[in-house]
Amino acid sequence: MDANSVQPETRDYDVVVIGAGPAGENVAQYATQHSGLTAVLVEAELVGGECSYYACMPSKALLVPLEIANQADHMHGLEPERLSNEQLLKRRDHWVSHYRDAGQVSWAQGVGLDVVRGAGRLIGERLVQVDGAEPVVLRARQAVVIATGSEPVVPAVYQGIRAWGSRDATGVVEVPGHLAIIGGGVVACEAATWMRALGSQVTMLVRGGSLLPKQEPFARELIAEGLRRQGIEVITGANVSSCTRADPQDTGLGHIHGGPVTLHLADGSGPELVADELLVATGRRPQLGNLGLDAVGLSAQDITGGSTPEWLYAVGDASGGALLTHMGKYQARVIGERIAARAAGRTPDTVPESVPVPQVIFTEPQLAHTGLTEAQARASGIDVAVTAVDYNTVAGASLLRDDLVGRANLVIDRARKVMVGATFVGPEVGELIHGATIAIVAATPIPLLRHAVPSYPTASELWLRLIEALPEEVLH
Repeated sequence: MDANSVQPETRDYDVVVIGAGPAGENVAQYATQHSGLTAVLVEAELVGGECSYYACMPSKALLVPLEIANQADHMHGLEPERLSNEQLLKRRDHWVSHYRDAGQVSWAQGVGLDVVRGAGRLIGERLVQVDGAEPVVLRARQAVVIATGSEPVVPAVYQGIRAWGSRDATGVVEVPGHLAIIGGGVVACEAATWMRALGSQVTMLVRGGSLLPKQEPFARELIAEGLRRQGIEVITGANVSSCTRADPQDTGLGHIHGGPVTLHLADGSGPELVADELLVATGRRPQLGNLGLDAVGLSAQDITGGSTPEWLYAVGDASGGALLTHMGKYQARVIGERIAARAAGRTPDTVPESVPVPQVIFTEPQLAHTGLTEAQARASGIDVAVTAVDYNTVAGASLLRDDLVGRANLVIDRARKVMVGATFVGPEVGELIHGATIAIVAATPIPLLRHAVPSYPTASELWLRLIEALPEEVLH
């Protein structure tokens, strides 16, 4: 180092968190709120993270009005709602705070957390250097937490053409006349829904044989049918061999990034496809580059595999777990409380070895799932009983739409007589799934669950019909 250079200032905290998304915010809050510990959040972008500005919040801000409009369109006695692109995008902008994080910073400071701007990297045990406008070294007395989230995976064939990523899709400003979407996962299905409503012709190119391959087969089929009813073309078994674009440009978030995109499909999987814009939604991976892991003798595989020293933790997407905000926040709460307990010399509270992972996909119809699918349960060696009912067999559910489409199932462990998984597809199912998650966590016996009486006439009557359809040996 140059003799005239100034050494960065060193500041001491009990907990240093690299990444100020929901998981980072939660781990810092739970480590400090009742313990007297101090914590600092390090963030190179917007405090609040991907979920607040580019993922969960803007996507749901766009999708909820569409769901209401769809309900009105399928309900006698109501005039179909008219959607306004301008008002829909204004609603999105409101919910992302116009891409400003002053409110999130104010919240953090209000609960006693400091915020340091810049990119954080490890330079030694319990030491984090932040390369920002004013470089600083942060020393952690108790723990360093990696909460850097995830980054999109972009296959080589789509690199260099400035295709849209999920940020462009949620931040859409300029609506393409024709949007091609690569992928058949959650981001692809939800983005197809709002982009079609905004006026795009949408073509989904799915490499595998179906959308949402980790979901129950009936759920995949109902979502595919729902997308097609909206006028979205879904092409499965599509293998793109090459992709070209005239004059790719960095035109800004949500704007069309150059000239038309030409996709060449291999192996006779389809004709050449030309679109005004391309959205690549082929998955995400933990964002662990440039963290200085080698400075403490670690690799990215150590972080995602949980092989870290006692002073270093990873939470949320960066940990390699489920890429879902609510699971990252749950993990952060557990680890935050663990840090506080260890600092006080207490044994941390016992937590379950595993918990069910709930997920809601805000398509039309909605899909909600928790725990294991039937295939996953059987692969785990569980002797299962599966019960399923259609929505239109239940009066309370049928009232939600006049031409209702929906189905639900439960996956039961026969030996233990407890639920291990549930899937609901239909209107408003996101509000039904938490009951299943509670039943799985509590290992509620099915004979006892029979006495949870659903209100009439509501969609929760589905629970009664599902349980009634189980084999006698499970019910008693």
